[in-house]
Amino acid sequence: MSQVSRYHPLLVVLHWLLALLVPVALVLGIWVMAPIPNDSPMKAEALRGHMAGGILILTLMVLRLLVRISTGRPASAPTGSTLLDRLAWVSHRALYAAVISMAAVGLLLAIESGILGILVGKPAQIPADFWVYNARFAHYLISRFLLLLIALHIAGALYHILLRKDGLLRRMWFGKRISKKEEAEASRAARGSF
Repeated sequence: MSQVSRYHPLLVVLHWLLALLVPVALVLGIWVMAPIPNDSPMKAEALRGHMAGGILILTLMVLRLLVRISTGRPASAPTGSTLLDRLAWVSHRALYAAVISMAAVGLLLAIESGILGILVGKPAQIPADFWVYNARFAHYLISRFLLLLIALHIAGALYHILLRKDGLLRRMWFGKRISKKEEAEASRAARGSF
């Protein structure tokens, strides 16, 4: 694939949309929904919204992965440290895996606990305790790992913006995608054809 200076516009949209949706789902799940007692009428509504959001996030994340695989992307952004470069490579892939796993395990938990039907308005018997299901523990662990990965991702972006000042954020924004090198080569080729 040819080298570009920015990510595909659809990838940019998906990145920023997921950058909003994933933290909101985590915050609502951890600090709003989880504390609601399971016997409260509000719990079913909270679960319905949380599960619908999780399915949306899963769908968008899979779409993002497909767009990421099938489109040209900028060269890796060096940090000046081999260790940090490796950490960036691993953490980006871990973000994809964690978000997809989080949503998939959430769906598994909904199936395992018998509450999936509330998504389509069916009454469901909400269990007294979700912790009796193995998927609940996995959902919890992945959520905490995802919080760590998000913090690491933000720290990495801030490192590039504030310390390296290398224009990294422009890569994940809209604009001309062709690299300056390819632009110059195309211009030379066009001049040479006359």
